[in-house]
Amino acid sequence: MLARPGLLEDDRACTDLVSKPWVAEAGVEVLNQPFFAQGNVATAGGCLASHYLAAWIIARLEGGDAAESALHYVAPVGEKEE
Repeated sequence: MLARPGLLEDDRACTDLVSKPWVAEAGVEVLNQPFFAQGNVATAGGCLASHYLAAWIIARLEGGDAAESALHYVAPVGEKEE
């Protein structure tokens, strides 16, 4: 979706395993990592993609402490300090 209008500067992105073939078919290098951001565009894949993207947006708008606080709130019990 981001590759066709030319929004991916380096044609690199993260995605989930189901979407990976379509993203690669669009000429995008699919990175083997959960999150990637460059400039004003971020991509993420997998079950925690929404958490990574939300934390990135919060960090850019409100700072790292606000992002850390938001992630602490939604992190599973026993993993909050990680």
